[in-house]
Amino acid sequence: MHEGEKTGIWRIGMTAFATRMLGEIVEFDFEVSEGEGVRVGQELGWIEGFKAVSDFYCVADGKFRGLNGHVVGDPSLICADSYQSGWIYEVEGVPDEGGVDVNGYVQHLELTIDKMLEKPWQTPEMGPS
Repeated sequence: MHEGEKTGIWRIGMTAFATRMLGEIVEFDFEVSEGEGVRVGQELGWIEGFKAVSDFYCVADGKFRGLNGHVVGDPSLICADSYQSGWIYEVEGVPDEGGVDVNGYVQHLELTIDKMLEKPWQTPEMGPS
């Protein structure tokens, strides 16, 4: 283990932004079984919304602990409650050191939006759009 790595159980879901990009969740499927060893970047399965289909990748080296039974029974929870009961899978192990938790991701999005609002592509000669 590297300094700063934390072994633990991690619940993985989607941000509200990601669920908006997919649209209402139609179905999802995972190709790994509970208890199976997994690694960072490994493709675990896919999710389909009305707008798009996306793959799921593992965010930790360790063991796949399974899917959230609540979202298996009601996939709409993924969009309706993405930060609480709408998590999708659990993994036990050491997370990718380059990953961020939901708070870090929200902060990243806020900074990105702030930069976009500055309109850096617009020169003084162009005037307002």
